[in-house]
Parts: sequence; C-alpha cells; structure tokens
Amino acid sequence: MPKMKGRPQKMQAGEMGATAKRLLKSIFKYYKWELIFVFICLIFSAVGGTAGSVFIGSITDDCITPAVQRIANGMTVAESLDIMWPTLQGYLIAMIAIYGVCILSTFAYTRIMAIVTQGYLKRIRGEMFVHMESLPIKYFDTHPRGDVMSYYTNDVDAIRQLIGVSIPQIVTSVITLTAFIGIMLYYSIWLTLVVFVGVIGMFFLTTTVSGKSAKYFVQQQKSLAKTEGIVEEMMSGQRVIKVFCHEQKAYEKFEEANEELCDDATKANTYANILMPMMGNLGWILYVFVACVGAVLAYTAAPNLSIVGFGETITVGVIVSFLIISRLFTMNVSQTAQQVNSIIMGISGAYRIFKLIDEESEYDEGYVTLVNAKVDEHGNISESQERTGMWAWKHPHKAEGTVTYTMLKGKIDLFDVDFGYTEEKIVLHDVTINAKPGQKIAFVGATGAGKTTITNLINRFYDIADGKIRYDDININKIKKPDLRRSLGIVLQDTNLFTGTVKDNIRYGKLDATDEEVIEAAKIANAHDFITRLPQGYDTMLTADGANLSQGQRQLISIARAAVSNAPVMIMDEATSSIDTRTEALVQKGTDALMKGRTVFVIAHRLSTVQNSDVIIVLDHGHIIESGSHKELIAQKGKYYQLYTGAFELE
Repeated sequence: MPKMKGRPQKMQAGEMGATAKRLLKSIFKYYKWELIFVFICLIFSAVGGTAGSVFIGSITDDCITPAVQRIANGMTVAESLDIMWPTLQGYLIAMIAIYGVCILSTFAYTRIMAIVTQGYLKRIRGEMFVHMESLPIKYFDTHPRGDVMSYYTNDVDAIRQLIGVSIPQIVTSVITLTAFIGIMLYYSIWLTLVVFVGVIGMFFLTTTVSGKSAKYFVQQQKSLAKTEGIVEEMMSGQRVIKVFCHEQKAYEKFEEANEELCDDATKANTYANILMPMMGNLGWILYVFVACVGAVLAYTAAPNLSIVGFGETITVGVIVSFLIISRLFTMNVSQTAQQVNSIIMGISGAYRIFKLIDEESEYDEGYVTLVNAKVDEHGNISESQERTGMWAWKHPHKAEGTVTYTMLKGKIDLFDVDFGYTEEKIVLHDVTINAKPGQKIAFVGATGAGKTTITNLINRFYDIADGKIRYDDININKIKKPDLRRSLGIVLQDTNLFTGTVKDNIRYGKLDATDEEVIEAAKIANAHDFITRLPQGYDTMLTADGANLSQGQRQLISIARAAVSNAPVMIMDEATSSIDTRTEALVQKGTDALMKGRTVFVIAHRLSTVQNSDVIIVLDHGHIIESGSHKELIAQKGKYYQLYTGAFELE
C-alpha cells in the first residue's frame, strides 16, 4: 500500500460551487419531471404550513375577541358561543382541508424523493464502478484500497443525506420563508423590520460559524477515508502483523490517523454543535422583542398611526399571528442553518466522487482487433462470424482503405525497451527479446530485477518509455488493449478468487466456456481430483478469496482459469510458488500440456521449473546479462551457472 504523504488539499470555494452545480445538473438529467412534481408538492406543503398562523390570527380577531366582548357586555357564554360557532366552523373546515392537502403533498414528495435519491445513488455507484474498471493499473498502485472503498460508503452516504434530506429541507424553508415574508408585510411593515433585523443578525452568525466548520467537515471526509484505508490494510495483513509481533506499531500507525480524524471531526462539530443552541436562544429573544414591540404598537395605535398596518391598526390577532410567524420564521432559518453542514459534507463527497470519475481512463489508441478467422483453399485469411478455433489480427489501413488479416501465431519481440514506473527511475534498460511462436521463454533473477515488469509491458498494464514491442510483427500500440489481453493467458503469483462457485472461478478465463471445457481445464491443471472431493464439487461456493481452500488449491484453480482461456500466449508469473514439490510435479505435467504449441513466458525462482525452456533470460537490475538454453548457459559458466550450482542465491 502506497504511503500517503501529508494531508490532502482542502476544497476551494470555487470548486464547491462548481461541484454543487454539476451535482444538481446530473440529478436533473435523470429525474427532471420527478423533481418538478416534488417542487410543486413542496410548495403546497410549505404554504400549507404557513396557513396555521393566519388562521389563528383570524380566529382570534373574528371569533375569540368578539365573543369575549359580548360576554363582557352581559351576554351569556352559551349565547356568545352560538354566535361564534358558524364562523369558527368555517375556519376549522378550511384548516382541515388545507392541512389535508399539506399532508398528502408531504407524503407524495417524501416517497418520490426516496425513489430519486436511491435511484441516483445507484446510478452514481454504477458510473463510478464502470469508470474505475477503465482506470490504469497505476491508479490502484498509488491509491489505498480503503480510500477507494470510501467513495462507495462515506461519500455516497453524504450525497444521500444531501439529496434526500438537505435539499428538500432547504427548498421547503425558502418557500416557507417567502410566504411568511409576504404575510408579515401584509400585517405590519414595522414588525416585519423588527423580525428582519433579528434574522440578519442570525444570518451573520450562521455564515460565520458555518464558514469555520465547513473546511473541517471537508477535511473530516478525507481523514475518514485515510483511516479506513489503514484499517483495510491492517485487516488484509493480519498474518504478517502477528508473525512479526507488529501489533504495537500497527496500532501507532492507526492511532496517528485516528487522532487526525478526531481532530478534524472535533473542530467541525464544535462549531456545528454550538450553532443550533445559539440560534434557538436568539429566536426566543426575537420572539420576546416582537411581542413587546407589537404590544406597544397595538396600545398606541390611532388614526394618525394607521400607517403601521397599511391602513389598518394592529389588533390582538395580528400580534398573535406575528408571534407565531416570527417563531416559525426563526425556526426555519435555524433548520436551514442546521443543513449547512450536511450540504457541505454532501458536496465534499460529490467532489471526491467526481474527482474519481474525472480520473483519466486507460489510454487506448489501438485499432487492430482480434477476430475469429478462417482460411480458404488458397490460403487466404478472412473473418468468420462463428468460432473456428483460429484467430487473426484484423488490421485496417485507413490511408489505402483496405483491411489485412494476420494469423495469430504468438510471436513477440521487444526491441531496445526502456521503462520506468516514474520518469526519474528507469527499471528496464535496452531489453531485447525475440520470442518465436511456440517457444518457452523463462526469466530468472533476483527480486526487483524486472521479470514481472516485462510481462506487464507485454499486456500493456504499463507503456514503455522507449523502444518497441511487436506482436506477430504488429506494434502492440496499434492493438486494442482488450483484444491484446484476450490473446494472453496469465497465471499470477497472487491468486485472486471471487465469490462464486469453483466452476464460476475457472470460467472467469472464458465466460462462455461450457461445463465440459471447465472440467477439461481443471484436468489440465491437475485440479480436477481435489475439486471432486469438495463438498459440492465444481458447485462448491468460494468466499473471502477462497479462504476455505489451501494456498496450493487456490493456485491450481488459477492455473485452470488460464487453461480454459486457451490463449496462444501464456504468462506464468511464479505460478508454482505456492505449491508443494509433489503438487508441483503434477502441475508441471499439466502446464507442459497447456504450453504445447504456445508461446510461454515463465517467471520462477525455482530453476528446476525452467530447465526445459527454449530460452532462459537472466536479468540483473533491469539489464539482460545472459540469454540461452539451460545447456548453453551452464556451458558459459556465468551468472546462471552460479545460480544453478548454488554459488549465488536468487535473493
């Protein structure tokens, strides 16, 4: 796992705005009409929520106040209530109708937003996964797996909170506040100004506190990803940690990241947590202040002060309505402020996800493809739509407007190849190899000599810095990468088995392979015997990278996977490193049959496995120092002779 240097850069304000715009545009692209309907429902829901304050004021002025006055003038309570009831009944029916519409609207938009939110998250996860598969191997060499996993967990969940909760809450609050402003201006411009002065103060408080917490919430997301990366690394390396008693050192590494996460989270939540209590208290202060000003205005209202209510005096009902409105107004401002942190975290998560999606995909300028071929009686090669067991390179020539076909033979040549994983450090120097069809080429040398690197260049996991690589006399840069890799069967030193049956894992080498082909491949790899002894045979489920199998059995399945691909070129990277001597002898028989008629590149530390190779290439620090057959190299009495006789060790 690559070391993470320093702390990640913080997202700038401009990037946050651009990310929010891109996210909203992306959501509208897929759910335009659903969101329009949600917006309409939010309007009904928000406006319905404001109706209560208006009705209470009207009921106070039209029902309660006249009833109290009638009772004060000597009318009985029953008579007063009889007079009041028709008016009150009308208000109650109207309130029930409005709140009924409000409830239905709320139910509708919450249901639809759940569909929109989960649907969009499904799409974004799919888009991430598809793009992730197109990234070059170099990306995964330089990014911790835990950090990549964090995109699918923490960042996606932050977007869920943003879309499903924060955005509807913000829209509802904006509509509600707009409605409240209209009602307040209708009742009293002076009381409205009082509320505005208080809200402006609350707004400045919100922006100040939220601004301080925002950068720490962004950093918290990144620190969380880093911590999860370390946990994932420690989990996958538990055997190594325990063998070398490295628990304390592992804990110290984790604790360093955990402390960093704690620091960012503490700073973020310190500012976030003080915001709501402060807003709540300021809301109550404003509530009391509005009550006092309203009482003064109502008490002093006279014809010369009729401007107070746009031609109407301030009544008790107006004051009651205003108190409710002012409280609800400040509560909506507080709720909006409460969503600021979720919005920041959601945008931060979207920023990281979009950054992954914007990573440059593996570049493929190839145009030569691999096709099924057939040969007529005159030896002419043509493309076949059916599987023929023969393959050819389809090479279009744009300038001439023609297409030529070259039979796939497995001839691979490297000419003066230089390569470095970074520009500063070249690890292969002037490597020239000529592999004829059907030859077995073996690479030997110490770890880091460049053996695996050469095979990584052949399948174009990496591109060379200088020189040329030709496949059947075609520059591999002209061959489409999927077609190039389809022609190569690879057995890696580190086996990777996937959740599924044994049969599924072998079929991974050829997805349309029949059961008979799978069994035949297993027999070639000498895996058939142990597979038939498994509880369900070929239908035995494998989980956790084949944890229920031995290391040797896992490797045999990996070899069977390569066998079923039936590729003309095979790469065996330490294929027998995890197999005991007895099993190795069995596998050697199978692989010899598998290698027959194919070009094979073998990487091995055990020299006994490469003696029958046509060409053995000895590498040292990226240079080819010897090349020849086993007998030729022994006769030279050079480095290979010293390795073979034990005068030098490979490591």
